[in-house]
Amino acid sequence: MSLTIGSLPELQQYETQELGTSAWHTITQEQINHFAAATLDFQWIHLDADRAAAESPFGGTIAHGYLTVALLPYLWNQIVTIENLKMQVNYEIEALRFNQAVLVNSEVRLQAKLLSVKDLRGIAKARIEVNLEINGSRKPAYTGIITFLYHFQ
Repeated sequence: MSLTIGSLPELQQYETQELGTSAWHTITQEQINHFAAATLDFQWIHLDADRAAAESPFGGTIAHGYLTVALLPYLWNQIVTIENLKMQVNYEIEALRFNQAVLVNSEVRLQAKLLSVKDLRGIAKARIEVNLEINGSRKPAYTGIITFLYHFQ
């Protein structure tokens, strides 16, 4: 169940709070293959299951780190629904650290905490601490801080 926010003052009420966790999402080989084609990143550790099983330290193919980052808006929208928007802009990613590879067929989910909200003349600048958890692992795939700009109507 996602949190619904309809204005800058409502968003500000959640400053410094844990906002929730998304549903689990399975990273499939098909998704990895599509991401490779879209980004022209055809490194064998992502695409060649036999070679990855034999030669990589991961024992199989892994998701591109940036594929997992690209899932941020999809997973974020499961946690929070922002209404009454003209637009939302991805503004910044800071302190992003990849902590662990995401193996093919792993389930991941996003955990989010709203660190701060600034009012930039009616535009909300929201800084959000994110952790991408891997089901069954104590170590997250990544941690970081993302910033979205919300242009409310």
